[in-house]
Amino acid sequence: MTAATITAKGQITIPAIVRAALGVDTGDRLEFVEVEKGRFEIVAATQSVTALKGLIPRPAVPVSIEAMNDAIAKSAAAGGRR
Repeated sequence: MTAATITAKGQITIPAIVRAALGVDTGDRLEFVEVEKGRFEIVAATQSVTALKGLIPRPAVPVSIEAMNDAIAKSAAAGGRR
């Protein structure tokens, strides 16, 4: 198990083995995601949003703006629940 110590300023040095595993370097961003109370996962937030292109396939049938607006209005009328 790899550990780090928190400084008086609340900073830590992430061990080299962890940085390598996350694929992060100086200036990269990390996000801390709470997966349960008192337990967090560290996620590298270094990719741009353009890296997500193609991750979700296009729908078989295109949805019109009017259909989207109708779905939003119905959801709002139902209290935002699906």
